[in-house]
Amino acid sequence: MDYEQIIVADEDAVTTVTLNRPEKLNAWTYQMRREMHDAISKANDDRAIGAIIVTGAGRGFCAGADIEDTFKAQAEGRDVKGKDVAGGIDWVKFVRESKPLIAAINGAAVGVGLSQVLSFDVIIAARSARMAAPFVKVGVVPELASSHFLVQRMGFGRASEFALTGRFLDATEAEQSGLVDRVVGDADLMPTARKMAKTIAANPDRHLRWAKELLTQNGSETDLRLVQDREQALLKQAYESPEHKEAIDAFLNKRQPNFR
Repeated sequence: MDYEQIIVADEDAVTTVTLNRPEKLNAWTYQMRREMHDAISKANDDRAIGAIIVTGAGRGFCAGADIEDTFKAQAEGRDVKGKDVAGGIDWVKFVRESKPLIAAINGAAVGVGLSQVLSFDVIIAARSARMAAPFVKVGVVPELASSHFLVQRMGFGRASEFALTGRFLDATEAEQSGLVDRVVGDADLMPTARKMAKTIAANPDRHLRWAKELLTQNGSETDLRLVQDREQALLKQAYESPEHKEAIDAFLNKRQPNFR
């Protein structure tokens, strides 16, 4: 696929996907979603890649849905999704089954610009970043499981206030509320994201995905027996894996393990 709305670069076992509509603050379109899906799928299939960063070009991360290309077109009854989306891209399932994903939020992340990364594994924000989930302000409701992930990240009360007011949070308040995992200076955003991505990418792919699977399934699970059963099932596979044997051998021989 030729990319028109994103830029993709690979370096040191890390794929960086940059949303690239800076003249519109990277406003989201269905085409952008298709291109992101394609780029992340390719990274998932590339054994040389261990982690993926998503960030935005220019002054903003993603200013929400492009009103002209999405809401106005939908209101007029035009087909804006395209066959692959209409056929069913489950974005949240896709994210949770992908290699580790880090969101590096620069500037504004609004509406779908925020909700599309709430299911990512790590969210890092620049000090100048601002976030909002103003769905009610435009006559819609939260999507992409954001009504779940906001509560998981922020707690019920803070998530309710955030979603029902539709107000903006600055990066400091977003970090204090748990909406983002780390806030750094603007100039440190990408270096911090790359360092974290490289640290994650040094670990074995299958085991990273197994860990994500357990976090996805068990994060809201109340049956602790089921939680442990899921862990034991994957632990059995992990014990038998060549990556586990490589890690043990590396430890005994005082060297760094090589998982790639």
